[in-house]
Amino acid sequence: MIKNILPQTTLTLSDFHYNLPPEQIAQTPVTPRDASRLLVMDRKSGALQHRIFRDILEYIRPQDVLVINDTRVIPARIVGRRAYKSTNAGLEKTDSTAPVELLLLRQTEKDVWQALAGPGKRAKIGDILDFGGGVLQATVEDIVEGGQRIVRLSCETATVYEALHQLGSMPLPPYITEKLEDPGRYQTVYSRVEGSAAAPTAGLHFTKHLLDQLRLQGTAIVPVLLHVGLGTFRPVKEEHIQDHAMHAEYISVSKESAERINARRAAGGRVIAVGTTSCRTLESAAGEDGILHPYTGETGIYIYPGYRFKIVDGLITNFHLPESTLLMLVSAFAGREKVLNAYNTAVAEQYRFFSFGDAMLIL
Repeated sequence: MIKNILPQTTLTLSDFHYNLPPEQIAQTPVTPRDASRLLVMDRKSGALQHRIFRDILEYIRPQDVLVINDTRVIPARIVGRRAYKSTNAGLEKTDSTAPVELLLLRQTEKDVWQALAGPGKRAKIGDILDFGGGVLQATVEDIVEGGQRIVRLSCETATVYEALHQLGSMPLPPYITEKLEDPGRYQTVYSRVEGSAAAPTAGLHFTKHLLDQLRLQGTAIVPVLLHVGLGTFRPVKEEHIQDHAMHAEYISVSKESAERINARRAAGGRVIAVGTTSCRTLESAAGEDGILHPYTGETGIYIYPGYRFKIVDGLITNFHLPESTLLMLVSAFAGREKVLNAYNTAVAEQYRFFSFGDAMLIL
């Protein structure tokens, strides 16, 4: 697993706080996707411009490379019941109809997943949970750090993914309380590889037409992969931010993608990451010389102020939760004071925040 050497810092959790009125948390996505607002920030000066997302064409050059995360969100939230409970005498069948919910976070091996369970008292080691009247079952094999469950899934369908598409729902963040009418709006238009428990939301602003326009002007659009799991959205609880531990997430950079990105950079193009997940993938697989290497495996990279970026020159990102690792990454990229000034400006200018909210372009 790739980790980074954590830089020393005196920054604390409260250094990444800002005040956000609840009514500015976006509940629904904008239509069309590229009609969201765009706050353009000069990385060196901190100067800000207020634009519309489709105006991004004016800032991305033909020689640049746009790096996207082509992960696809799975309907990872499933609700069922405890069919068998583990006792000292062995498994005991139950007639319970009380609901138990699993949020599948990450597949670690064939049919074995890390998951969050609620309520935990209905998902103890040895218990067997039933979903859809036998369509899918989960055996709780272990309880690990943070109360995560390690579950082994078995199903009547050909694959677990088929069962999830039959029974599951999109794992929208808890701050989104309105029903999502079209689940496809929580997928990027270029999503391809199933496995994420959350969307790489910076990519939600792109339409196929906008991507075609970028390609027409000569910009390269190259995929990498990070399956979003607990590492991305787990809250920071430690006051000293360097004490926070990132959970591992699966990433992949193909040989072809590495070669295309390296060629563009060598020719003077900028590497612009679409989202913090693409950024973390690139920084995980790049050497200290800024050369990107093919890699498939895990990363636990944690980026906060003091980190030296190796390959990313620009960043497209949404507005993130206060005191989150995502806000820390953006602050590492563009400077904490400049980023917090941009966030406070966005609040004052009534930008929409979080997953279905507006975007930033930092160059």
